[in-house]
Amino acid sequence: MGKHKPIYSPASDCGDYVVVTNCNLMKTSGNKFKQKIYRKHTQTPGGLKEMTMERLVNKKGYGEVLRRAVSGMLPKNRLRKIRLERLRTFEGPEHDYKQNVIRFWAETPEVIKANELVALEKK
Repeated sequence: MGKHKPIYSPASDCGDYVVVTNCNLMKTSGNKFKQKIYRKHTQTPGGLKEMTMERLVNKKGYGEVLRRAVSGMLPKNRLRKIRLERLRTFEGPEHDYKQNVIRFWAETPEVIKANELVALEKK
């Protein structure tokens, strides 16, 4: 949302881009890959379209699965579409935003601390 920026206003969205790489390595638990159903409606009578996760991955890739998961977690308001436009998903490690990346998730203090605790438990 951009709450850390001095130009923040609750009615506008001035956040940053989120870049997700290696979406093709995404794993699901259970039988979700074959059983989870994504639905959309064409707004015509009898226009309910259903697609399993397997068909969605074959048609649009794992990035679309992640995008729909994030979309379900965002608030259902007029800023939702704007926020989703700033989510960039890539199937492999290569992407066009390398020069713009400020911080990698693995470099955040919470993740570093969690990794240190896991390393201590293994000893």
